[in-house]
Amino acid sequence: MAKVEEDEGPRHLTADELQALEEKFDPEMRFREVARPLAILTGAILFLLSCYHYYTAGFGIPQATVHRGLHMGVTLALVFLSFSAFGAKRTEPGLLAPWGLPLIDWLLAIAGAVAALYVPWIYADLAFRVGNPLPIDILMGTILIVVLLEAVRRSMGWPLPVIAILFIAYAYFGQSMPGILVHPGASWSNIVNHLYLTSQGIYGTALGVIATYVFHFVLFGVMATRIGLGQLFIDVASALAGRYAGGPAKVSVLSSALLGSISGSSIANTVTTGALTIPAMIRIGYPRHFAAAVEAASSTGGQITPPVMGAVAFLMIEYLGVPLTTILTAALVPAFMHFFGVLVQVHLEARRLGLRGLSAEELPNAWKVIREGWLSIFPLILLVGVLLSGRTPFAAAFWSITACIVVLAIQEFMKGGIAQAIRGTAHGVWEGFCLGARQSLSVTAAAALVGVVIGVVTLTGVGFKIAYMVTGVAAGWAASVSGWLAILPFEVMTVPTLTLLFTLLLTAIVCILMGCGIPTTANYIIMVAVAAPILGMLGMEQIVAHFFVFYYGVLADITPPVAMAAYAAAGIAGANAFKAGNTAFRLGMGKVLVPFVFAFQPALLLVTEGFTWGAFFLAFFGAVMGIYVLAAAVTGWLFAPLKGWERLALTVAALLLVAPSMTPTIVGLILILPVALRQLMGRGDSGGLTA
Repeated sequence: MAKVEEDEGPRHLTADELQALEEKFDPEMRFREVARPLAILTGAILFLLSCYHYYTAGFGIPQATVHRGLHMGVTLALVFLSFSAFGAKRTEPGLLAPWGLPLIDWLLAIAGAVAALYVPWIYADLAFRVGNPLPIDILMGTILIVVLLEAVRRSMGWPLPVIAILFIAYAYFGQSMPGILVHPGASWSNIVNHLYLTSQGIYGTALGVIATYVFHFVLFGVMATRIGLGQLFIDVASALAGRYAGGPAKVSVLSSALLGSISGSSIANTVTTGALTIPAMIRIGYPRHFAAAVEAASSTGGQITPPVMGAVAFLMIEYLGVPLTTILTAALVPAFMHFFGVLVQVHLEARRLGLRGLSAEELPNAWKVIREGWLSIFPLILLVGVLLSGRTPFAAAFWSITACIVVLAIQEFMKGGIAQAIRGTAHGVWEGFCLGARQSLSVTAAAALVGVVIGVVTLTGVGFKIAYMVTGVAAGWAASVSGWLAILPFEVMTVPTLTLLFTLLLTAIVCILMGCGIPTTANYIIMVAVAAPILGMLGMEQIVAHFFVFYYGVLADITPPVAMAAYAAAGIAGANAFKAGNTAFRLGMGKVLVPFVFAFQPALLLVTEGFTWGAFFLAFFGAVMGIYVLAAAVTGWLFAPLKGWERLALTVAALLLVAPSMTPTIVGLILILPVALRQLMGRGDSGGLTA
């Protein structure tokens, strides 16, 4: 076995160190430490918020604006109880900080709750106030906007509040904007009226989806983890994949895919599975930065893995007006491509370095794992079953959370009888409900603030202006490139195809840049409002456009210079963070390539108009082969070490293979043939594709 790095060997981090690492790279987890009276108050509110959502999931929600306002009001109060202004972990109790909470935070918590609940309070008169707001309406709306900006700054950082402020400034100073961006401008009264009193702004679809769907699935993920489902996934992955070459890396890929089905947080997944897989990868010989990159790239895939897909699956059903099963079906093949791309690269890297798998003594027994933990998978099976039956997503969440509670009670009963079942279940539900509500705070605040951005877009029409500018630039580039390609004896791409290609490239770059500063959910909502119309103007189906901007927003977690998942993994591995980020981006190339494949061949999503199995299999085969040979090219290994010309040939072949049409696929296969033959003839005993 090749020894790659000489060092003292991997060190397993403690639970406290892992928590500190997660807080360092995930601002959503930087909760303040509070005095006991405030901790009891905060815990009680968190628990009641979860109870409210658990009840409404099973028995129906109140009127939409009332439900959204109640959810946001309680959440804003909790944000200021849970997050300090400038990251201080603890404030000593005193005259200016009752119960250890500064007076300004008490005021902001109360102001945010009152301003958020004001709209539901006046809901009966709202139809008469929209367009003709009273001074008190403007005051309350102004308070809510200011409090939202501060709440998101505390819980997520500066980027999203800055974007929201710029959009508000654009709405107000419209007459001073240059060129096509100019518009009549809006008074502050009109801005607040649109953002606060209508369903086009803060109380819009984004907040509604979080309050109606996402909260429930965050709570389910927490409860499922509490009954051992996450650990079961890790153990099953270890038992199935650990014995093969580079075993811990393959365990990382498989366990992250499984864990991602119930959790949508890249950083949380990285820390949870990486604590086990990264030291094991380093121990068998993977370089530290590569081990970190594998975990980061794999964990980022959790956001695109059905059935939860973070929060975006539920946003899509609202925006597109299609059943959740349609979204989950469309997500299957692209998610497979991502994990396949990472798995191929870790396999080839293991072959190149001559790494072993884990021994039988290092692996759990698959049958024992399943026999002891099978009960914990029942809630997930129930969740999928209810979703496939056509019931509403929140009904599925209600029954799956209920199943988690039942399983928890059975587990506690098996430990110590009825008394233990009562105590253990009560304690588990309390902690699970509190943690579930706490983990939803930042995403709720962000969704409400994104409503400000969406409101400005609908108020000013800036989305269509941006679409016009982008398509104009792309069309100009396409005309220029078409002129250069005219010297060839055959047509490579038409001008409309080149225009779409350049538009996709520009859109992808903007999605990644936006994703560097704001979370995936917020990025998706903004890009749907701004970028999806651009792609729609070029004739792309809505579901394809939505998946495209979603995938490139997710890439930000493994795209330097702000690759938070990769940096968290590098902290566990003790590796260079930037090097880990670059490698993670390379490992995530399936997520980079596949959106372009389904953009040009929508059949890959299975649910698009005009779907045919012939088109699907051609696109699927080309994508699989393209990802595999590109992995070989960047790794430098196919069946044996690759020469420079072979790597170049495989790279060109990969790009041709992922083009979803017959001619480039055939040309790509022809390019692979001489490389494969030379490799097979000259590899000797270098190794191959066997495990």
